[in-house]
Order: sequence, then C-alpha cells, then structure tokens
Amino acid sequence: MIRLAMTTDAETFERVREPLGERGIDVGHVRAKERSLRVSGGDGGSADASGEFDGFDVGLVYPTRLMEGAVVDGRLDVPWVNGRDAVVMSRNKAGVLAALDAAGLPTPRTTLVSNPVDESVVVDAVGEFSYPVVVKPNSATRGVGVATANDLDSLLGVVDYLNLIHDYRATGDKSFLIQEFLPNARDYRAMVVDGAHAGAVERELDDNALAAGRWKHNVHRGATARGVELDPEARDLAERAAEVLGIDYLGVDLLATDDRLVVNETNARPTVDAATKYEDDFYDRFAALIRRTAGGE
Repeated sequence: MIRLAMTTDAETFERVREPLGERGIDVGHVRAKERSLRVSGGDGGSADASGEFDGFDVGLVYPTRLMEGAVVDGRLDVPWVNGRDAVVMSRNKAGVLAALDAAGLPTPRTTLVSNPVDESVVVDAVGEFSYPVVVKPNSATRGVGVATANDLDSLLGVVDYLNLIHDYRATGDKSFLIQEFLPNARDYRAMVVDGAHAGAVERELDDNALAAGRWKHNVHRGATARGVELDPEARDLAERAAEVLGIDYLGVDLLATDDRLVVNETNARPTVDAATKYEDDFYDRFAALIRRTAGGE
C-alpha cells in the first residue's frame, strides 16, 4: 500500500481518506505549521528522532507556508503531487493571469501595482478601467482583502489600507491587483486532475446575502457550492489553463456572464468537495495520479 502524506487535516483530509484507502493509498497527516519543527540533530544524525516523517511514499501538495514547507520537505524526502513550484506559481495571481493571457486564454482585464508607488501611479493604472473595480492582494487566498471600489476616492482609500500593511518591512508580497468587475457573473470552480476536467461546482450566495449587497462567492465566506455539469467550452478552458501552467492537480476559478467566460484565479491547493459533485471516476483518476507521482513518473 502507498503511504500519502498530507499537510492539512481540514475538510479535504477527511473526505479523501476513505476513498483513497479503498484504492490502496493510506493517507496520513503530517503537521507542518503552528508547532515546533526540529531542523537538525546537531550531531550528524537525523533530526527526525520521533519517526513521524518516516514511511511515506508521496506527498499531496507542498505545504502552504513555504518556510516550514522546506523543513517538512527535507524530512519527508518524497515527490509531491503539486510541489513547491506549482504552489508558488498558482499563489501569484498576477503571474498566472499573465501566463494565461500570453497563451491566448481569456482573463479579466487586470493590472498589477507593486508598492510603494505614488498615488499618481494608481490613478493612471485605473484610468483604463470602468468603475466599479476589484482590488485584491496578489497572493492572498479565500477572498481575504478583496474589495470593490465604486469611484477613485474609494479606490485610494482601499489602497491606503494596503499601504499601511506594505509599510511593515517584513511584509513579503507588496503587490496588489486592480481588476475589472464582472457584475452578476456565475462563479465556478473546475477541478482538473492529470490534465482532464474531473468535475465542477458553482459557488452561490443565498437571496439574503445578495439582498445585503454581498458579492464574494468564496465558500469560506458563506457561499454554497453545488455540483454542476460544465459546458464543453468551460471544461476545455479549465484544461487549457492547467496545461499552460503545467500543474497536474488544479482548481480553476471561472467567471461566466452572458457573453464572456474567463479564468479568474487558480488554486494548486484546491479543497476537495463531496464526491457526488465530481465525475464518477474522480477518485480513480486522483489515485492514479498519486501512484504515478510516487513512482517518480
């Protein structure tokens, strides 16, 4: 039996354990954050005296915290389904959109602003947009820090708050995006496994949330994800995005209006939803990808 190391014990871990176990893959949790991690033994011996990192054949997605991830990676010494390069690439929203745009894939109009800049740079950057615009940190997840601005004063106010964060010297990513807002867009998360579409969900807000002016469709912010059958155009776009980025296991966020379909973001650490929301052979293909990675192919 193949032993799979996962560095999360949240929803995905609990959902995949049994179906992967039925396919000969034993899933174990390796805690990578909010703890102490011995880096070296100091005497030339192994730092992993406890043996907690022993016996694994493959890892599922490099840890989200890259500093801790380097230590865990060294202790495990296994190949990853989505290694460090894939996680870093997908986290860089601007880099992903630039790569997809260069490959001819449709994306929202987006401009990267790299702080610190004069206010005039922001004013010039937003000049090619129509309000409202979306403002988002370049490398945050789960909708954290994403806002809309309906006019220039509102935009500059949001940027003021970002400047306060970026003034702190230890802040790593000092960039943010200005992006066109697509009103009433349907929000899909397509799963791509080993190059092929493996299912999708539509993320929706309830009527009360919409009436209150909510617009973010992140599940972690209260939206509901229901399984849907994507049309061929959307399936193809998700697969092409994964191919351009070269990532085997990818969540692709699509926005669809009456006349446009675009890739908005990607996630190389996608949450796995209930199996009923994916293709019938999702776990067969997922397990095959894990086995192939474990074999070094």
